[in-house]
Amino acid sequence: MSDAKVETTARVAQWRIENLGSWSYRRSDPFKMGLWNWHLSVEKSRHLIVRLFPEPSRSSKEQPPIATFVLRIYNAALNNRRPWTSPVHDKLLRSSEDFMWPLETTFHGRFIIDVEFLDLKVATMNGGEACSIWPNEGAMQCQATKGALKCLARMLDDGLHTDVTINTVNGSVRAHRAVLAARSPVFESMFLHDLKEKESSIINIEDISVEACMALLSYIYGGIKHENFWNHRIALLRAADKYDIRDLKESCEESLLEDIDSNNVLERLQEAWLYQLSRLKKGCLMYLFDFGKIYDVREDLNAFFQHANRELMIEMFQEVLNAWKVG
Repeated sequence: MSDAKVETTARVAQWRIENLGSWSYRRSDPFKMGLWNWHLSVEKSRHLIVRLFPEPSRSSKEQPPIATFVLRIYNAALNNRRPWTSPVHDKLLRSSEDFMWPLETTFHGRFIIDVEFLDLKVATMNGGEACSIWPNEGAMQCQATKGALKCLARMLDDGLHTDVTINTVNGSVRAHRAVLAARSPVFESMFLHDLKEKESSIINIEDISVEACMALLSYIYGGIKHENFWNHRIALLRAADKYDIRDLKESCEESLLEDIDSNNVLERLQEAWLYQLSRLKKGCLMYLFDFGKIYDVREDLNAFFQHANRELMIEMFQEVLNAWKVG
């Protein structure tokens, strides 16, 4: 048997090395585990250094593995077979530089490197959740969710068996009662009780554009793109509040917090008050008063106060007094 050959069974790979001289390097033959071919390498100098890495290929480049594994090294010269055992590693592996295990010991004669793969996942290029390639409850759920979202997106995009029309200010879109009802208690109530929407299968939404409505439906069906969400955040916030889609409302608030500036802070503050977004309101007031940006929006304050809620104005004046006290 070749000294570079690695034996595999189930999720374990084992490399038997007959002899490794001082100040030497050796790399195993490739071995298959999961979707990838792998190599082990060992370097012997003052210490022993073991590496695990995927063989360079199109697969490892486009679908790099995230490996959860344990390494063990057995000294075949010892009869007790107690191994040196690494911690459990969970790493994205692209090349031989991504993982190394140094041991402050040396081996003489024959020894065995054993790697047990606890899990293998495919890393996603878009930052999404990595899914295990091996069947387990989490992996099955992940794959099932991906498949369901793909089907829902096709139902919306291709108009498969739609049964309700949504009229907006500048166009109409088709959707599915069951999906809308499952995501919004307001839509569910429309179709459950004897309202006009139940009889006519038509929903009139007069305060939203067809583009924003498509963004809303894309979110409801699980396939919204970041750009569409970003471009229609205010409209989506209003729709989320109107139709009681709480997770969408939270996502909009989180997003609106990210880019507060002098050009939009007053509008954001008004939206925060109107839709009871406490974190967004706090962020806007902090930007205006704690960071002194109130002076940057002086020209816009008159128009803002003409339309602002009285309680909001009182709260803003209280912030002014607090700032003066601190000053």
